[in-house]
Amino acid sequence: MFGGYGLSTQGVTLAIIADLGQGEKLWLKAGLDASAVFEAAGSKRFTYLVKGTAKSMGYYSAPDEAMESPAEMAPWARLALDAALSARKSKSGGRRAAAKKPAA
Repeated sequence: MFGGYGLSTQGVTLAIIADLGQGEKLWLKAGLDASAVFEAAGSKRFTYLVKGTAKSMGYYSAPDEAMESPAEMAPWARLALDAALSARKSKSGGRRAAAKKPAA
């Protein structure tokens, strides 16, 4: 599907590792509410070309500073897990929770 690896837990995919032309990168799941949080941190949306047309998935690049620190990555990983669980819940008719900026 995207030429990379999926990272899953509890039956949901919360992250992928893929190379979009600049080396392998960690991409974290983000729901609609969390997209603004990722964008505010400087993260880029997972976007690729299909027959010249840009397509995207609901994933954002992990913030650079979080890549070197488990303590800084933890809140982003929790946000991604929450988005994945929320997506599964919404597919089964549940409600989505609003995203908050990750706590340090």
